[in-house]
Amino acid sequence: REHISRQFPYAAKVGCGTFFAVTNMAVTFAVQDNQNSSTKAMKNFYATAALVFASSLAMYAQEANPNAANIAFENKTIDYGKLEKDANGEREFTFKNTGKEPLIISNCVGSCGCTVPQWPRTPIAPGATASIKVKYDTRRVGRFQKTVTVQSNASNATEVLTIKGEILAPEATQTAPVNTSRGTSKVSK
Repeated sequence: REHISRQFPYAAKVGCGTFFAVTNMAVTFAVQDNQNSSTKAMKNFYATAALVFASSLAMYAQEANPNAANIAFENKTIDYGKLEKDANGEREFTFKNTGKEPLIISNCVGSCGCTVPQWPRTPIAPGATASIKVKYDTRRVGRFQKTVTVQSNASNATEVLTIKGEILAPEATQTAPVNTSRGTSKVSK
């Protein structure tokens, strides 16, 4: 195995089994042909494609960084419950960097314009705690469930947070004056 990893350094990253299975398949296609020329050309095409695919897998294989930052949320879902229309729609997702390197949050995106996240723009030191503030537009009446996608340099690079709840409609108010007293109407009978 040591000899193989010196000759094929990317094979060790992908895993020798995967790399050599795909390569063996490509070579088998290329060697095993005694049929007509169109079949031979097609098999050569597949052999080349398989070899290119195996090489690209090997090139992009990355080993996990054991010292990488890690983002650990206290809760990934916040339930607003039932709120009145125009109530305070601000909530916070608290998290901790449990890794060994500084955590950098590069972006937070709400699933729609009614969900606006605010995140720390400075690196979060290992062991430090911070929060992502989310504001939901409570002028929208009805049930809701929205997400906020957090992207960072952590080993768990993408995290999805969820907010949900229900905004209650205000009680209907009468829009025209109503005469509640009897017998005082000046309208003829």
